[in-house]
Amino acid sequence: MTREEAIGIEHDCARLVAQYANLNDAGDHDGVANLYAVDGRMTRPSAPDDWIEGREAIRAAFKSRPPRTTRHLCTNIVVEVISATRASGECAIALFLSDSEVRVGKYQDLFERTPEGWKFAERRGSMTF
Repeated sequence: MTREEAIGIEHDCARLVAQYANLNDAGDHDGVANLYAVDGRMTRPSAPDDWIEGREAIRAAFKSRPPRTTRHLCTNIVVEVISATRASGECAIALFLSDSEVRVGKYQDLFERTPEGWKFAERRGSMTF
């Protein structure tokens, strides 16, 4: 793999992280779910050991939440290319809620190249404070 190919993978995966935050804040649950591989899985930062597995289950989990106003800020995004079809990553998150509460945590990600392009294979959230 060339350096340019690796940089392209890093860019595509970092873009997924940003898309996730923006779509989540917009309340676009279908858009968020579509960032996952069909068999992808996730945990919310507030429940890091409770896996939600499969794109449709992820979609249902997001749609079941009551509406709320949020702003997710993702920073310190580091993507490590494993191969032409796999990468891992980590980012810090700050979640601002409409009731002036702020939560800080991180996501640990596994990315995979699918026929639809790069997707989350796994996204595990955890809270720092």
